[in-house]
Amino acid sequence: MVALTVKRVFRSLPISLVLLLAGCSSAYYGAMEKMGVAKREILVDRVEKTREAQSEAKLQFANALQQFLAVTKVDGGELQKKYDDLNREFQRSEARAKDVRERIASVQDVAEALFREWKQELAQYASASLKADSERQLETTRRRYDSLILLMRRAADRMDPVLATFRDQVLYLKHNLNARALAQLSNTNRTLQADISTLIRDMETSIKEAESFIKEMKTG
Repeated sequence: MVALTVKRVFRSLPISLVLLLAGCSSAYYGAMEKMGVAKREILVDRVEKTREAQSEAKLQFANALQQFLAVTKVDGGELQKKYDDLNREFQRSEARAKDVRERIASVQDVAEALFREWKQELAQYASASLKADSERQLETTRRRYDSLILLMRRAADRMDPVLATFRDQVLYLKHNLNARALAQLSNTNRTLQADISTLIRDMETSIKEAESFIKEMKTG
């Protein structure tokens, strides 16, 4: 019951607090293990949280694109309001992107701690067959993790050019609140659509890989 309560509290922690606690990783993971939460469980939990963050970011970037297209395709209206709408979507997108990056960093931190400990503990086996089996499991898990983190990073990297383009357009409209500035934004539509489509596709691939990784870790 105590371990279950600790796990529930752990899952409810905001990412900023998780990262703060993980600043002293070895002490943090040691304390969690004493309360019945192993590194393997923390890794699965953080992968789940990262998957959720990517899903939210995917939705936000799609919404931001729709808002961008709506603003640039409609003639007339108050330019200040159009700027405010775009800037709001940009800020939300930036916040989601930051959350995704922080989540990925938290996954990497606990994964490296887990694999390091696992490798060190191989030397403690007296049984050669059990040691060999554990080593194979370690290698398999490491390969799956490497594939997952590669996809997560690739999807995260796709956010940068989208945010850069979005930021440029928002800044341009901010300093040039006129019809000409609005027309200039429409010239970016195709590029932004292509970049966000690629981003969403990579995020969906990463999310599916995360789901597969979580399933295997829970049943392994």
